[in-house]
Amino acid sequence: MNAVTVRVPAKVNLQFAVGARGADGFHDLVTVFQAVSLYDEVSVTPADMLQVSVTGDSRIGAPAVPCDPTNLAARAAIALAAYTGRAPTVSIRIRKHIPVAGGMAGGSADAAATLVACDLLWETGCSRAELSAIAADLGSDVPFMLHGGTAVGRGRGHLLEPMVSSGPFHWVIAGTNRGLLTVDVYGAHSRFRAAARGRVAALPDGPTDGLRDALVTGDPKALAAEMYTDLQATALRLRPQLGRLLDFGVEQGALRGLISGTGPSCAFLVASADEARRLQGRLETFEGCTRALTVYGPVGGIEVVASPVKEVCQR
Repeated sequence: MNAVTVRVPAKVNLQFAVGARGADGFHDLVTVFQAVSLYDEVSVTPADMLQVSVTGDSRIGAPAVPCDPTNLAARAAIALAAYTGRAPTVSIRIRKHIPVAGGMAGGSADAAATLVACDLLWETGCSRAELSAIAADLGSDVPFMLHGGTAVGRGRGHLLEPMVSSGPFHWVIAGTNRGLLTVDVYGAHSRFRAAARGRVAALPDGPTDGLRDALVTGDPKALAAEMYTDLQATALRLRPQLGRLLDFGVEQGALRGLISGTGPSCAFLVASADEARRLQGRLETFEGCTRALTVYGPVGGIEVVASPVKEVCQR
């Protein structure tokens, strides 16, 4: 049976500036994505009808992922099928390792992986630009998940500018047993800002010069000094325990800890792989931390693991 299997990385946000909400309901953003070495695997095979199955550890919330057309991977298959004029008759199998509703773009990663896998399975020959356009309609993070590496995201996060990054940078990702939905965090952020009668600050033109320099030189201490996210205060108000987890990680030697994306995963930057392993063990003792993982970045985007197509274009 023909089958295509791809793997796709998670992401962290190194900087995350949130502007005003536009008429389309989305906030204007300037963010810096970095893909990290935590992967979901997506396999697609021909089927009589659209099917989705998900496997993965309950500690990352895999059982909560819907296996119906609301799944973002299913929506990706439907969108590509509509674009190429065919029926979305495919079976999608997702092996989850990226935390669900964890702020690491797991759903977006699966959608991006499904676009690439179905494009290969159906031999539709879509260009990177075409897949990126479809991805942007699916979600703000999906285009970056096609590309990987390190990039500035503008607009809703979907307008990408690649960045030079030498790395590797070492991270420990700490998960909790309660997810945070992106829509809930943005909604609360808008309410809290309105209640404080705060004016929305003008968005920066792009990343700070210090961040660009730190990425080029591969200096983790300099990078730690430049990391920030406008959504952290909101996430901590919704989940106060996360503040205690972030403080604990820094006390145990992390250079910096941030909420990843909209949370609740906490991303701790450390100085080396040895420091990452040491911090991992200590974070696992923290009450409420369900899992701690060592990862590094940047890594590349989607990798084709298996395909019946003899000549696979580099994504």
